[in-house]
Amino acid sequence: MIRSLRLDDVDNAVSIWFSASIKAHDFISEAYWSSQKRNMRDVYLPNCESWVYESAGSILGFVSYYEGSIPAIFVDPKSQSCGIGTQLLNHVKDKYSELTLTVYSENEKTHQFYRHHGFIDLSKCICEHTGKEQFKMCWAKF
Repeated sequence: MIRSLRLDDVDNAVSIWFSASIKAHDFISEAYWSSQKRNMRDVYLPNCESWVYESAGSILGFVSYYEGSIPAIFVDPKSQSCGIGTQLLNHVKDKYSELTLTVYSENEKTHQFYRHHGFIDLSKCICEHTGKEQFKMCWAKF
């Protein structure tokens, strides 16, 4: 079931974000992700509209939306490749007619996931926080 993120979900969402970030971004130090936990909990999630995927009382993933962009979509590593990310992405696509996002160019699996779901590459940019190259991507309903 997909539902809105509640205040009591935030710590679980941060935990999922952290473990999934480490798994997907082995080219960025774990120390960087650790240093961002507080910002994720206190700044990013509270300022986004977010939804969680919940099954049997456990949160297995979440997606966030902010001003036309998807700044976060993360699935617990133990639950990846089960369609949860697709369901979360489709939930946001059903709500909005245009979306943008960035994905690290070294994160080929996720880049291909977005391409598979209709996103196209717009440009490349450098992440101001990590110095790593990213693709800026967009999607629009036809």
